[in-house]
Amino acid sequence: MFGGFFGKLKEGLTKTKDNFTGKISSMLNLYVNIDEDLFEELEEILITSDIGVETSLDIIDNLREKIKEKKIKDPKEVIPCLKEVIIDMLGDEENSIIPEKTPEIILVIGVNGVGKTTSIGKMSHKLKNNGFKVLMAAGDTFRAAAIEQLEVWSQRAGVDIIRQQEGSDPAAVVFDSIQAAKARKTDVLICDTAGRLHNKKNLMDELSKINRIVEREYSEANKKTYLVLDATTGQNALQQAKQFTQVCNVDGIILTKLDGTAKGGIVISIKHQLNIPVKLIGVGEGIDDLQNFNSREFVEALF
Repeated sequence: MFGGFFGKLKEGLTKTKDNFTGKISSMLNLYVNIDEDLFEELEEILITSDIGVETSLDIIDNLREKIKEKKIKDPKEVIPCLKEVIIDMLGDEENSIIPEKTPEIILVIGVNGVGKTTSIGKMSHKLKNNGFKVLMAAGDTFRAAAIEQLEVWSQRAGVDIIRQQEGSDPAAVVFDSIQAAKARKTDVLICDTAGRLHNKKNLMDELSKINRIVEREYSEANKKTYLVLDATTGQNALQQAKQFTQVCNVDGIILTKLDGTAKGGIVISIKHQLNIPVKLIGVGEGIDDLQNFNSREFVEALF
């Protein structure tokens, strides 16, 4: 039914599963009938599993409807209904970063420490393995470590990188990268950006400048903006996403560090509250461990 990735996902979601479905199963075993107390307890478990209040309340409302509709009386049948409700909420569309047309330019945004540079390396590897010619741009010029780290990833993924020294203007790096991408007939240009969110105006100005350059210099390219979030930060990741969506259009989320966190429920919250698809999820350290997000596989692994 599922690919080899499912085992890895299931293993990665163990802590979330223990925190979430483990508690739900134990709680349902104590009930003989489906009553108001059951819904209240379930709501509490959802809220404490980093699904957030708003999303949890909507899940419970939808679950009530489904149980009523299917005339379910046995508490043991609540879990299959809950799975259906969550899958409906996540949507069943195929999530992938494979471009529909080329050339494509991808801006990767996110605060420092979420795994942005690593994600770019893994995305480059993924795209190259799918037959695309990829170029990286080291646009996070405020941290020497970011440039060096991206250089290491460019070697691991076997793709070229355009870089300048620390402290250069990020927009200038993007400009140079676009010229190089055109000259080299690159299919996909992936640009790292600075990860500083402490000042919204600076961030807005920086991203606007980069977007203007992309529109002026590379109007023929398909443009995507992907936001990298760290699953281990739970509801904080949702707050970061809200801040970024205030300053730019986000086409998709890359959720890292989903392995080893009890906060995997954040996936549901992000999709429900922001209506932005989770494109890729990170379930390990390896170069192949950034995988397409599949809502059905995710929910099956969760339960």
